[in-house]
Amino acid sequence: MNPTVEVIGPIPDVSRVESIARGAGVVPPSLEKALEFSRQSKAENTLRGYRADWAGFCAWCQGNNLCPLPASPEAVAAYIAESASDHKVGTLQRRLNAIAEAHKAMGLESPTTAGIVRNTLKGIKRTMGTAPTQKAPTLIADIRSMVGAVDAGLIGLRDSALILLGFAGAFRRAEMAGLDLSDLAFTRDGLTVTLRRSKTDQDGRGRQIGIPYGSNPDTCPVRSVHSWIEQAGLTDGPLFRSINRHGQIQPGQLSGNDVARIVKKLAARAGLDPANYAGHSLRAGHATSAAIAGASERSIMNQTGHRSVQMVRRYIRDSNLFRENSAGRLGL
Repeated sequence: MNPTVEVIGPIPDVSRVESIARGAGVVPPSLEKALEFSRQSKAENTLRGYRADWAGFCAWCQGNNLCPLPASPEAVAAYIAESASDHKVGTLQRRLNAIAEAHKAMGLESPTTAGIVRNTLKGIKRTMGTAPTQKAPTLIADIRSMVGAVDAGLIGLRDSALILLGFAGAFRRAEMAGLDLSDLAFTRDGLTVTLRRSKTDQDGRGRQIGIPYGSNPDTCPVRSVHSWIEQAGLTDGPLFRSINRHGQIQPGQLSGNDVARIVKKLAARAGLDPANYAGHSLRAGHATSAAIAGASERSIMNQTGHRSVQMVRRYIRDSNLFRENSAGRLGL
């Protein structure tokens, strides 16, 4: 059996996978269609991660003369135990998800539910801990400093618009990168942004986010976005685009990594450690700053799109670490 076979891959590979895994013939067209719909139930970024994790597991199995499909629970437990030395618990869980999805795609029982696998992961969590590494939030003062440090010309207009809109709308970096001009509607009250799809809206029902005018023209997200569109001469297509060294605007949209790179660049110019900041800093910064300003949990959740109040309360707790700290009343 070829251990590098891609289970979660393009449709043309499905019949080959079935033939290798089960010794069966060509997959009927109806099954191919079902598999395609099954793939569409997952976000493309999720599928891309599954493919990479599955390829890594197959390579590990090949190096240890083990069969990846179906994999034994003992093999999976050994795999995550070996990976624990240089990978976080979240990464291990994602790899287990990929292995489970690969087996599910082939109609096989997942080895990841076996007791030895669950107990191995539990032991890793107890030994290594599960606290996630969070990027620092960009607060109001940080945003002002970052906007004040942008480049001149179109690059500066784009970066200002991106930073201010991302902060005011509490957008994820992928959401920012995916915005089109058709998603924007300027009104007397501000800017309405329609998110056609997001991490928590894989069914594509969409939701609208209101961006009010800012009190300071220099940091107003609505004026900044309008200025970028007008000066760049954009009429349709992606809102945020790359600009080459000759100052020419390119037709394609920025990627999520581009958004993170811009945040890091401006954080460094604002005197912040760029290693602590990324695309998520804008979203976290909105929630934290809103909590500091006394915004209600409901209003923060309406803007961020969080479904869990526990996630929003984490930002509120972070904002209260020093505001409501009993140590500050000790007179030290």
